[in-house]
This record gives sequence, C-alpha cells and structure tokens, in this order.
Amino acid sequence: MRTPFVPRLWSRNDRMGRLSEAFARGMGTPWFLVGMSAFVIVWLVYNSTAPVGAQFDPRALNFTLLTLILSLQASYAAPMILLAQNRQDDRDRVQIEQDRQRAERNLADTEYLAREVVALRLAMKDVATKDFLRAELRALLEELERRDEDNDAEAEAAATDDLARNQRE
Repeated sequence: MRTPFVPRLWSRNDRMGRLSEAFARGMGTPWFLVGMSAFVIVWLVYNSTAPVGAQFDPRALNFTLLTLILSLQASYAAPMILLAQNRQDDRDRVQIEQDRQRAERNLADTEYLAREVVALRLAMKDVATKDFLRAELRALLEELERRDEDNDAEAEAAATDDLARNQRE
C-alpha cells in the first residue's frame, strides 16, 4: 500500500526542508526577480493589447487572475522561506556550539602552553649559560697552568737537589 504524497515528502532526510531551502535560494536570486518581472510584463502587455476575445485576464477586470497567481505564489513563498530560515538557524546553532567547543579547547591548549613556557623559563634559570661555562673553563685552565708551573718548579727543585747530591757523592 502506498503512503500519501505529503508524509513521503516529509520523510527521508527531510526532503521538504531541502525543497524549501532550494525554493528560498531560487527566490533570492536576481534572475528570479528578472524572470518574474518579465513574466508580469508579458502578462500585462498581452492582456492589455490582445483582442478582447483572446485575453484570458482582461484589463477591464483589473487582472484578477494575475493577482490570484501572485497571491498564491506569495502564500507559498512565505512559509517555505520561514522553514528554510528555521533550518538555517538550526545549522547556525550547531556551528556556534562547535565554535564554542573549539574556542574552549584552544583556550585550554593556550593555558597549557603558557604554563609550559613558564616552567621552561624557571628551569632555564638553573641551566648553565655559555658565559658561565667559559668562565669555569678559564678558571680550570688557570688552575691547571698554575699546577703545571708548580709541578715544573718542584721537578726543577728535585732535579737541582739530585744534582747537588750527586756532586757531593
């Protein structure tokens, strides 16, 4: 058994919503306004200039059929545009929520990185710098040179003592 047309339209991925969005998107274009204006102009010109027997919406009746067609079009356009706008509002709400969550994650990441930078700065205060290492190496080199001089002086003194002992013997 087939279901009626209207329930089928509302099922499966919200076809009516997509249809209303396509309709609203089409009505919001300059081409729609140009086409509608051309349609109305042709309608008015034909029904004003054609022989009275060929007119289907005579000027004498103030273009009643055109008025009814435009009213019908407006009566369907307004709810479809509102439906499309409601769907867009729903998408915007979802997007805003996703943006808020992304902003919260970015804030948390930024705060974490700021804490890490502060920790690194504090740790860098305890790290030896190049200047400190150079000064320590210079001090060690001077101490080694002084020891070498002291050792050389002791060796020279020992050699002199040995030489003097050997000469006495």
